[in-house]
Amino acid sequence: MKRALAIGLVSAQFLLLAALVLLPHGALWPVNAGVLAAGILLVLAGAILAVLGARGLGPALTASPIPREHAPLVTSGVYGLVRSPIYTGLMTGGLGLALFGASVWHIVAWLCLVLLLSAKTRWEERMLVAEHPDYRDYGARVGRFLPGVGRLRPRP
Repeated sequence: MKRALAIGLVSAQFLLLAALVLLPHGALWPVNAGVLAAGILLVLAGAILAVLGARGLGPALTASPIPREHAPLVTSGVYGLVRSPIYTGLMTGGLGLALFGASVWHIVAWLCLVLLLSAKTRWEERMLVAEHPDYRDYGARVGRFLPGVGRLRPRP
């Protein structure tokens, strides 16, 4: 059951990212040089953040939100700034793609991606708290997607 949910969440995430690339362009706003520059910067920043997050995990990296057993808890590097840099990168890059798309459907797909990754993160963090006794203290210091925002409550 847990594995099936994980596969479904990862599949939905990739489908939403593909939708942001493949949906027909709209005309909600003009895609001028400023919008193109902002979109490119967001896509590049998102890609860099996601790659730094993936590299930082080392042996703990998995496509699934289910943490690898006995993998170390990574709290340094980009993980010292945010707890979910890969997801932050995907949301940031997705926002850049939505800017390029300029349609209601792009906005809807991006919002669905944000909601999906938020739910996925909360589920993943419950498993990380169970796997790593220090995770709650780490989460109380470091924001979820943005530095300082979305910290966990400290242990009672």
